[in-house]
Amino acid sequence: MAPTSGRRAEGPSAGLVSLCLATLLGGGLCLTVAFLSAPALGVTAGLALAWATGASVAAGLAWRRAGRAVAQMEKLSGEMDVLSRRLLAIEQRPGPAPGPDAPRPDRLAEEVAEVTAEIGLLGGIVRELAVTVAAQDGEIARLKERAAPAPAFPPSAPAARPVAAAAPAPQPVPAILPRSAPLPPSAPLRPFVPEPALPGPETRPASDAAAAQRQEEILTALTEGGLEVHLQPIVSLPQRKVAFYEALARLSVGGARLTPAEFMPTLERHGRTTELDRLMLARVTAISRQLAARGSAAAVAYALSPSSLFEPGFLRALGRLIEAHPELAGRLILALPQRSLRSLDAEQAAALAALRERILLALDRAVDLRFDGPALAAQGIAYVKVPADLLLGRSAPGADLAAEDLAAALARVGLRLIAEGVERESDVPDLIDLDLPLAQGSVFSPPRVVRPEVLSPPPEPGPPEEGPPVRRSFRDFLRRAV
Repeated sequence: MAPTSGRRAEGPSAGLVSLCLATLLGGGLCLTVAFLSAPALGVTAGLALAWATGASVAAGLAWRRAGRAVAQMEKLSGEMDVLSRRLLAIEQRPGPAPGPDAPRPDRLAEEVAEVTAEIGLLGGIVRELAVTVAAQDGEIARLKERAAPAPAFPPSAPAARPVAAAAPAPQPVPAILPRSAPLPPSAPLRPFVPEPALPGPETRPASDAAAAQRQEEILTALTEGGLEVHLQPIVSLPQRKVAFYEALARLSVGGARLTPAEFMPTLERHGRTTELDRLMLARVTAISRQLAARGSAAAVAYALSPSSLFEPGFLRALGRLIEAHPELAGRLILALPQRSLRSLDAEQAAALAALRERILLALDRAVDLRFDGPALAAQGIAYVKVPADLLLGRSAPGADLAAEDLAAALARVGLRLIAEGVERESDVPDLIDLDLPLAQGSVFSPPRVVRPEVLSPPPEPGPPEEGPPVRRSFRDFLRRAV
């Protein structure tokens, strides 16, 4: 197509050139005749001829360019035609029929979800193994420290043994004399074994035995009903009205009431923190149901331990608990450690995302004031608990925002700041100046133990009591019988 159009373009161009040459030749002859007959008319005719010549040359060039443009357009149209035919052929070509083994998108998504869940379970198992190995390493290190002073005593033992070794084997009466003879030299040997040093190794095992017994008592109290639940209110500022409660664990051991700081190290060493969280959540659920039965809208918060947060299936079991008791939706608040929130994996993030529609989440045990408000809001966090000393600048290691701007910055993304551990009345005005909406501490109310009857499930409504028998007339009896 393109060569044919090229020859068509060259034909008119050659004829046009011949026509222009003939016109110029004729015009030149006419100009010569006109100039010879009338010089003035010849000059005018010459100018007209020059203008006509220039116009004809310009027209020829334009015509030539137009011919080239037409040729290029025809060439491009041909190429477009070829491409359109190829595209139609590709569209009309039948695709490969999906075989029975071809993975469907939904099936592929399910397989990916199963693999992700298995990876999360393996990660939880690895973390448990790491915690167990770390605890065993700590026990081994402590045992080595206890056994370290022992080698100091063997040198003195051989010095005392020759006294007993000097006695020969049991013999007749003469053997008594050698046993009494070494007595004088044995007297100066006694100072080599210092008397005050003997109770040293005995006091350590005694203290270790007491510590081991104490740990055993803590574990026994956990399993045999020594766990108590205390409630402490979180109040609004400055009104000091109860917004919700926090459930705190206490362990009754030997007549003493232990705080988490006293018994949590033992539970962590023996891997029993998840058991504590399960027991506490069961009691918190009962408390929430009691509050709902009494018509109270207050929620109950509980701080999870880091190991429970990374326990495989723990959060999903909690979701099933809420599904079994839909009246608890919005009445439970889970407080998660700041460091644990920063190290969530994909499985824990997905489990929390499934819970946040029914359970409120809070950030707890903050170690600094570096908060990413939008990221926390995206994770479903509703409350941020910060120690009062950290907010008042007594122990702040650094912050992205000043304390006076923190509450407003978090409020803009829907987060409410809570000052916990308020122990001095003089700190309350300072916290109010920081525009803190909520606070918690013994200044407002100390933790109070929950009565056992509150922890029991609410009684089911029984059948209505029947009234006393009513005497009816014999006529009424006959009417009913008929």
